[in-house]
Amino acid sequence: MRIGKEERFFTEALAFWRGFAKVVFMKPGVLFSLFLLLAMGVAGCSSPDSRIKDNQAVFDTYSLETQYTIRQGKVQVGFDELQVRMAMGDPDRVYTRTTTVGKSQVWAYTDNSPSIGFGIGVGGGTGSSTRVGTGLGVNTYGDRSEDRARIVFEEGKVSAVEELEN
Repeated sequence: MRIGKEERFFTEALAFWRGFAKVVFMKPGVLFSLFLLLAMGVAGCSSPDSRIKDNQAVFDTYSLETQYTIRQGKVQVGFDELQVRMAMGDPDRVYTRTTTVGKSQVWAYTDNSPSIGFGIGVGGGTGSSTRVGTGLGVNTYGDRSEDRARIVFEEGKVSAVEELEN
């Protein structure tokens, strides 16, 4: 009985994945390296708590409502730049908005969540050989360019908060 191209493809793909699983899960060094890369990506993340600790004395002077809002990573109209930095971190981009009323500064925060990409490629040549290849990519910074939030400052205070709706 002759095996069709589709059956051969799936047979070779299954053999590849079995080999891949042996390398990743049976060899402690490979699994440890993957874990280490993931841990480094997570450790580089800044959180409101870590930013508050860096500014604890000033944070303690804020009202309980303001402290709660900052801990939630949120921003309110009337916040100053330090309060916004404690809540959301440094902006990814800074714009200058010019209108008939004057100029304002806009801090933009992009979606920097990690992303994972995976691909499978199939190639053929002369004869009956079929080649299967795969690729896996992990991006810990994020590759999305849309702004998830924009914070508008006028005279050093937040005058507007724009958030991306899901």
